[in-house]
Amino acid sequence: MERFASVCRHTEETKVDVEILLDGTGNREISTGIPFFDHMLNLFAVHGFFDLKVEAKGDIDVDFHHTVEDVGIVLGNAVSKALGEKVGIRRYGFALTPMDEALARSVIDLSNRPYLVFKVPPVAASETGFGVQLAKEFFRAFAVNAGMTLHINVEYGENEHHVIESVFKSVIESVFKSVARALDMAVGLDDRITGQLSTKGCI
Repeated sequence: MERFASVCRHTEETKVDVEILLDGTGNREISTGIPFFDHMLNLFAVHGFFDLKVEAKGDIDVDFHHTVEDVGIVLGNAVSKALGEKVGIRRYGFALTPMDEALARSVIDLSNRPYLVFKVPPVAASETGFGVQLAKEFFRAFAVNAGMTLHINVEYGENEHHVIESVFKSVIESVFKSVARALDMAVGLDDRITGQLSTKGCI
């Protein structure tokens, strides 16, 4: 059965439409009006092997927060919907991903117990206006709506107040890639799992 979902969320602040195929190849069409965020979502699709379509229009003339958070909400809902009853999935996933001087570790449990731990150095926001706090808001919305426990930790990376763009980018890129790779592992099917991977009999 195809593990695909299409979810939309239209509010006074944003209009977000997401389609995801979990067992994809990394095909993607991303348009949020925020170029750096588009790039991160492209990385997410490619490194997670998800076919992903994201179309978002928001009040980015005010700030990026509403658009970024709402994309996280809708993408999380789409992942949850595509997983369905979670029968046969590995449930747990983890990845260590380097990017230049930064190393990100992401660990996922598709447990229906939403929680985010986000330990990322407070590097300066990039010239694009996309900062670490925005990334945190995205992953919080994503984790809550996907029903996952998500731990993100940047093991090390530059942490200067006047950090250059390339350093910021390497930290955030490593996080997005790491989460994608961990999610790819967690949603993977395993023939040895006949129901849901839980001693309780349900997730």
